[in-house]
Amino acid sequence: MGFLTGKTAIITGGGRAVLSNGECGSIGYGIATAYAKEGANLVLTGRNVQKLTDAKEELEAKYGIKVLPVQADVSAGSDNEAIVQNVVKQAIDTFGRIDVLINNAQASASGVTIADHTTEQFDLAVYSGLYAAFYYMKACYPYLKETKGSVINFASGAGLFGNFGQCAYAAAKEGIRGLTRVAATEWGSDGINVNVVCPLAWTAQLEKFEQAYPDAFKANVKMPPMGHYGDVEKEIGRVCVQLASPDFKYMSGETLTLEGAMGQRP
Repeated sequence: MGFLTGKTAIITGGGRAVLSNGECGSIGYGIATAYAKEGANLVLTGRNVQKLTDAKEELEAKYGIKVLPVQADVSAGSDNEAIVQNVVKQAIDTFGRIDVLINNAQASASGVTIADHTTEQFDLAVYSGLYAAFYYMKACYPYLKETKGSVINFASGAGLFGNFGQCAYAAAKEGIRGLTRVAATEWGSDGINVNVVCPLAWTAQLEKFEQAYPDAFKANVKMPPMGHYGDVEKEIGRVCVQLASPDFKYMSGETLTLEGAMGQRP
């Protein structure tokens, strides 16, 4: 076990997903696996109860840590603040502390132009991404202040570079980056560091897309200059582990692009 032994991390969108070869198949589950290997107890949220249960069973059996699965969905028309507060209450009741918050969950409608975007599609992205990050950060703040913890939020190259057909997703992700910078400023004196990761990784969703629509996949999904897509555990999850380590405590308010040289910017 590592430096996270005995500590607690909340990971949104952390249900189990696997590739056809049996390896981790989603960014959330890749992060959960990396954290479990370092000894962290986990609070995993998501919409799919079965995926959360599967994650709990596998991670506890393999790594000897404790996992609290909580079904939670931040969406338009719901009492979202109460939903998130319930997650945080269960985390504290179960583990007594929160050391790391990772806002990974995000839903969106892709490939829809601004002119064709509906309010419902825009709300889907903004509520599941930006509002969720806001509510989780607000609810976790008192406990992160106690532990001098870390927040890791997720954004995307879609927002950094203005990808076609990604208006709501890009808006939500850039909103998260702005929220992150303000939190880094406001919470720095509390010993909390807050950063953003923009990932590009090989997931079960991409794998299914390639299998079902090979021509569309070739036309729309570009290979990074490094010649492979990121491994969700080793190349995304491990970086998230390091962002919560003492070695990176002085870094806050920053955006890291983990895109194999595809996400270059000044």
